[in-house]
Amino acid sequence: MTISCHTTEAQRLDALHKLNILDTPPSEAFDRITRMAARLFNLPIAAVSLTDTDRQWFKSRVGVDHWSIPRVKAPCGNVADNSDLLIIPDLHDDAYFRDSPLAAGGIRYYAGAPLVTADGHCLGAMCVLGTEPRDTTPEELTMLCDLAAMVMSQIEIMHALGRVDAISGLPNRNQFIEDFQDLQRDSAEGAERVAVLINLATPAQLAHAVRAMNPRYLDELVADAAAWIRAELGAGRKVYHVATTQFAILTTPGMSIDRYPPLLEAKLEHAIATVKTRFVATPTIGVVPFDISNTDALSVLRRGQSAVQDAIESGRSVAMYSAGEDQVYRRRFSLLNDFGEALESRNQLRLVFQPRIDIASGDCVGAEALLRWNHPTLGAIGPGEFMPIVERSRLAQAATTWVLNTALDQQLAWRHAGLVLQLSINVSALNLLEADFADRVVAGLKRRGLPHHCLELEITESAIMEHPAKAHATLDALAQAGIHLAIDDFGTGYSSLAYLQRMPADVVKIDQSFVRDIEHDQRQQGLVRAMISLSQELGHRVVAEGVENGAALAFLRSAGCDEAQGYLFARPLEVADFGRWHQRQAMQDAAPVLDVDTALEAVERAFAMRVPRVPCTVPSPRTLLAATRRRPLVR
Repeated sequence: MTISCHTTEAQRLDALHKLNILDTPPSEAFDRITRMAARLFNLPIAAVSLTDTDRQWFKSRVGVDHWSIPRVKAPCGNVADNSDLLIIPDLHDDAYFRDSPLAAGGIRYYAGAPLVTADGHCLGAMCVLGTEPRDTTPEELTMLCDLAAMVMSQIEIMHALGRVDAISGLPNRNQFIEDFQDLQRDSAEGAERVAVLINLATPAQLAHAVRAMNPRYLDELVADAAAWIRAELGAGRKVYHVATTQFAILTTPGMSIDRYPPLLEAKLEHAIATVKTRFVATPTIGVVPFDISNTDALSVLRRGQSAVQDAIESGRSVAMYSAGEDQVYRRRFSLLNDFGEALESRNQLRLVFQPRIDIASGDCVGAEALLRWNHPTLGAIGPGEFMPIVERSRLAQAATTWVLNTALDQQLAWRHAGLVLQLSINVSALNLLEADFADRVVAGLKRRGLPHHCLELEITESAIMEHPAKAHATLDALAQAGIHLAIDDFGTGYSSLAYLQRMPADVVKIDQSFVRDIEHDQRQQGLVRAMISLSQELGHRVVAEGVENGAALAFLRSAGCDEAQGYLFARPLEVADFGRWHQRQAMQDAAPVLDVDTALEAVERAFAMRVPRVPCTVPSPRTLLAATRRRPLVR
């Protein structure tokens, strides 16, 4: 009996290794077949032998102590080479095998049937062996071939478990990748195709469902969706279950891409109206056109995921893949990965400092430390781009630790140089959830011998409201330690009176969006006056951010605001520049002011021109405030 196999050894080995069966633990399913073979042939030895590059490895064995033998002159290797049924009545009489390791070990009889895959690759042999010569009947040959077929069925079942999802019954991502590669081989150069990725629910919906329902809930969601998709596609079309709640379809050639979005939206509307779990699941679909000769399966799935996310964020049911949006997201992801390296680098991150001015006296009473990043290949990355993604990641805690340590080191250096002021740093929502955050801040101050009141932590309203109980516990601990707290970006979050009253804050910082162009908007002026009055009534000192011109400063002074911060006084300054700026202001305060109005107009012109460095002729904050008293700037 001969089973032909016209594949190369490389192809055969590739097929064997893809099955991931070599060196796997024993399996009762295979051992049962091996025991049956030994009993049927009444022989002491039987094995399922797989032929690797240089060895025969036994997936199952009876009467054999070792797991493998060398491939050289092994009869099972001959079966794999030729894909033939091999019968050797007596190894001692066989010219080739008489000096084989088996014959030397006392084996005289061998019979092996090939283990052949559906696509013609011979993996090894189902074999029986004896210590005495013997003949083989035709019935025994048939039994041996049947046993080999049973072994292959079991191998294919194991293989299918790695290619078929148990819940949906659909081919999985591994099968998608293999079929995609087959499609590439069979397609012409430059062939255009379309992939459709169906996402059953948003991440938030899945999280709520898992928390509220038992695990079978998601199983039912997946099973219902799989049945619906199969019914919509009809027989002959393949659907792949590529992630827990995601399905992929490769469309047929020649269909216009413009037809997909409206067709898919209509089908989704129908599905949402009928699916059992519609109260929690919001399906979305990503559509990805691609050139099959210039991409790979995983890239197509990634682009599909990008389109799905665009659909979720825009509130649409279906979204086409956008290379531009994808590029933006990949840049964010790349920056987040690179930021971890930046934290460990000595020359990528630095702090700059923006002065805070007491409006009543004109003195610089503090500075806000702001993080800056100079990427080794991309150059300067603005904080508005990298901070939002860092604050939502596990790097938020590490970033705050870096800023805190660097700021406290600088505070210590300034105090040794005779420069005494309060330093403010920003804290993220994740920091407030750290059980030891307050202790670490106190320890950092103590290690440097700094007074606790020299540090102010700025926290946004939204950061506190994400986890109010834990956040307030941390804030209370910080306040009790004597560390000053500020509510940052006030007015852009919840602005709840109950929250404002409960928060142990010393300072409220009015967001710059309320200060910008305030001299032209009377309603905005009324709102800011109310913010200032309310905050001060509750015992908070008020700082206005984004003060860019004398008119805004004049209004804030008239409204009773305590402090101001903005480009009118100084842009965020490097460490050395901040020291020179502070020294220059002190010298100007000591000198007589000759022409305040002219100086103030010069400052406003300089700001309008976005001059990067404040010229030496710019008056000090005290001089600017004197000008606002002498000349009304808000009508």
